[in-house]
Amino acid sequence: MEAERILATYLIETPLSLERAAQKIAGVQSSSTFVAVPGETEALRERVGARVERIEPLGSAAAPGLRGATSPEPGRGYERGLVAISIPYDNVGPNLPTILATVMGSLYELSELSGVRLMDIAWPAAMAERYPGPQFGVEGTREKAGVQGRPIIGSIIKPPVGLTPDETAEMVRKLAEAGVDFVKDDEIQANSPRSPLAERVAAVMRVVNDHAERTGKKVMVAFNISDELDAMLRHHDTVLEHGGTCVLVSINSVGPVGVGALRRHCQLPIHGHRNGWGLWTRHEFLGIDFIAYQKLWRLVGVDQLHVNGLANKFWEPDESVLASIRACLTPMLGGYTVMPVIGSGQSARQVFATYQRSQTTDVIYLAGGGIVGHPAGAAAGVASIQEAWEAAMQGIPLEQYATSHPALQQALEAFGGPL
Repeated sequence: MEAERILATYLIETPLSLERAAQKIAGVQSSSTFVAVPGETEALRERVGARVERIEPLGSAAAPGLRGATSPEPGRGYERGLVAISIPYDNVGPNLPTILATVMGSLYELSELSGVRLMDIAWPAAMAERYPGPQFGVEGTREKAGVQGRPIIGSIIKPPVGLTPDETAEMVRKLAEAGVDFVKDDEIQANSPRSPLAERVAAVMRVVNDHAERTGKKVMVAFNISDELDAMLRHHDTVLEHGGTCVLVSINSVGPVGVGALRRHCQLPIHGHRNGWGLWTRHEFLGIDFIAYQKLWRLVGVDQLHVNGLANKFWEPDESVLASIRACLTPMLGGYTVMPVIGSGQSARQVFATYQRSQTTDVIYLAGGGIVGHPAGAAAGVASIQEAWEAAMQGIPLEQYATSHPALQQALEAFGGPL
């Protein structure tokens, strides 16, 4: 029986033929270097060599996508295509940093490539023995938030920095009274001299716990614990000690090793904030596609993961956002999924299209300005989003539903008509 292999699929652009470029990538990912060396025998290549599994041509371009590539031969353009390459699992074992060095390492530097983007990755089931995946995922997040049968509706602490712990707690109090299910720190507010995390957690959780005692509803707050590893673990314990139910991590900054270490220590859902994601993906022929990206973070244990939102304030098109939602909710190793977090300029106006096009309520739907910027206040902002989801789930157009729901009507007037 053939040994297990890791399969990586790339979108590439090259001045060479796709076949030659694919072989070059396979060499870099396994036993070859820029010149033949003693010891690289045919038997060794057979045992440890990467293998080209599939090539799918996708046309060509007259100019290179990225600078620094060698020039094609006269009369040729830059060929584009998908190539799938497998690497023996025994080359790396259950070692994610080395897997990433193999599938996303030096090949990005090759002058034989004028574009390279990791589109997907698959690893053997043995990886689940080392990396157990999310501890909570969709169902655990719902249980902690106390929300079933509809989206978890949340908001964000704004302004992102500048508030004291007590001022932050007051904002959370207002949001809790407005009816939100979830509140998160901004990614740039963690453990600052202006708002020390321990003080912020104590102040906010006094408000959250008091609200829960009075109403029976405990708002989930994602405290940003991003930091050096030892500090991050201490921050988690602080949140846990005060009765908190979620922690936020800037995953690209902390890295997969840091997130994995937190997962092994953690007793709370991990909210994965992907700030810096544009560095990885914004260029069509560079970086990593979200399909592969989310598999990496699910593997190391993120429970909730940002996916942007429809008609968002950033560059990402709607189809990409919808594909990201589907990817998060597609089971992988161990059968687990991860909760998509929709955000970025969201309000009631995007809700109907979000539901109609994704066909799921398994999301955290975040609105900052769409809640606190509502003309009638935060409570009406929350109500408008709740009403928009009610309409969407019943298949009733938002304009029609708004005629008997004033908060929704005001939201559509303030933020724009439905998508």
